[in-house]
Amino acid sequence: MKFFLRFILVFGLCGILSSAFAQFPTEYNSKDSSKIRSTSLTRKYITAERIVWISDSTGKEVQNPESILKPGVGQADLNQGEYLNLNSTKDSFPGIVLDFGREIQGGLEIITTRSNPNPAGKVRIRFGESVSEAMSTAGEKGATNDHAMRDFEITLPWLGRLEVGNSGFRFVRIDLMDPEAKLEIKEISAISIYRDIPYLGSFTCNDERLNKIWLTGAYTVHLNMQDYLWDGIKRDRLVWVGDMHPEMMTVNTVFGYNEVIPKSLDLARDLTPLPNWMNGISSYSMWWIIIQRDWYYYQGSLDYLREQKSYLTGLLKQLSVAIDASGKEILGGGRFLDWPSSSNDKAVHAGLQSLMVITFQAGSELCNIIGDRETADMCLSCVKKLKKHVPSMAGSKQAASLLSLSGLVPPEQACKEIKKDGAHRMSTFYGYYMLKALAKGGDYEEALNDIREYWGGMLDLGATTFWEDFDIDWMKNAARIDEIVPKGKVDVHANYGNYCYKGFRHSFCHGWASGPTSWLSQYVLGVNVLKPGCREISIEPHLGDLQWVKGSFPTPYGVVEIEHKKQLDGTVKTTFKAPKGVKVVTL
Repeated sequence: MKFFLRFILVFGLCGILSSAFAQFPTEYNSKDSSKIRSTSLTRKYITAERIVWISDSTGKEVQNPESILKPGVGQADLNQGEYLNLNSTKDSFPGIVLDFGREIQGGLEIITTRSNPNPAGKVRIRFGESVSEAMSTAGEKGATNDHAMRDFEITLPWLGRLEVGNSGFRFVRIDLMDPEAKLEIKEISAISIYRDIPYLGSFTCNDERLNKIWLTGAYTVHLNMQDYLWDGIKRDRLVWVGDMHPEMMTVNTVFGYNEVIPKSLDLARDLTPLPNWMNGISSYSMWWIIIQRDWYYYQGSLDYLREQKSYLTGLLKQLSVAIDASGKEILGGGRFLDWPSSSNDKAVHAGLQSLMVITFQAGSELCNIIGDRETADMCLSCVKKLKKHVPSMAGSKQAASLLSLSGLVPPEQACKEIKKDGAHRMSTFYGYYMLKALAKGGDYEEALNDIREYWGGMLDLGATTFWEDFDIDWMKNAARIDEIVPKGKVDVHANYGNYCYKGFRHSFCHGWASGPTSWLSQYVLGVNVLKPGCREISIEPHLGDLQWVKGSFPTPYGVVEIEHKKQLDGTVKTTFKAPKGVKVVTL
């Protein structure tokens, strides 16, 4: 009888719970869907690859550290074993620094054992994009908790699992904060939060350094493809529209269509009612128009473009009144190209003048496509007016690049300025446009060498993602970012950086630095889009000093596979395979 009653109770309760859970999603979907925010992100748990530093060499305060390098299961249990033990004294507090192998966006999972008191104790956690940042204190040499908490204290449970943190990092330092205490930790895993999407585009050549640079640029942008497209995963974690252009080109090159681009463009539009400037910067509103044009050419969604008509035409008309009688731009708002050029007013003006030309050219194309002939004609009139005023290059590689790309100065003239002192005075953001200007002037080998020296320099210092800014002079006597800085060496992260990114505030994963990825696919692999949606593309390789290159390029119709081999007489033999719907023109 007792068994029968228990049977009825258990299975009756199961039926009630089953009914409740079945109705739960329906209730939310039908009544409260506005309160639910979905995400396209996934999570992966990563075990540390090595221990960088231990506070104690005696083996008394930090015991069994190597146990933390064993892959875990993510579950606390009642077993006892040889786990990481941190033992403090009255005056000494043990700590450990872990290396998870490469930069990630996410947090940390810590699992404690039954051997702990209740609660287990207080620990301090410090995330770092470099070892030295993980060893720093918030407020020290630019170290910050401004946009993501990377230096904080938490209390761990007695026997359980705790997830904490949301930042960009590769290294983590954990310190026991309680005096005369013992803490036992079973597992520590990094939590990588990312979009689980395939790398459809590829690039491989006989220069392994270029291969690694291409892939590092792709990975840098991939990490920033969160719910929106961020500029950086530690700082600022915001949608900066100008930063989006090189990121968008990398997305087109590596991933093909992804919702993060239109979603971020729409966010910027909706947050910026006219006559405001996106992010408070007039050039960033211009970049929004340029991105719309390039996104349409690569992905070909006419319906999406038509949705932008009202804002697009309104913004173009707003820009049209920012030209004086002589054809000179008189833009308001923040006047900005990139940080390294920001103190050169003449260079900023030259860049803005050029961006106005590029923007109205893009605006004319877009307005013709959506059938607004009147606004398209206005755009061409503005281009004609702007071309009456040609600023100087002002000793700036940024200005020279945009002047060339806009057609305001001959490409050969701009190349002379850009080639001065090689990779010196380059920038991670506008370096992309410097490379494009060199290609326009036919200096492909110069561009390849700049890529090797400038972006390769970050790799030589231990980078796994590309940085917010970089100067190759920083490499002099520099320590790698993945090691404790040796005596007599320069700490690059602590001692360099400028403007808003001094010291440890400097972002070491910034999407605007990914330019070589799309550049190598466009100019070396040779893929150029001729008609919207990649209905027609050209393949025109420029191998420079390379012997061979092969790769793939994503289109809305499928992936194009390409291979180039340099022959003994110096000519290049090209083979390709394109999906149905894509016309290929070889040049």
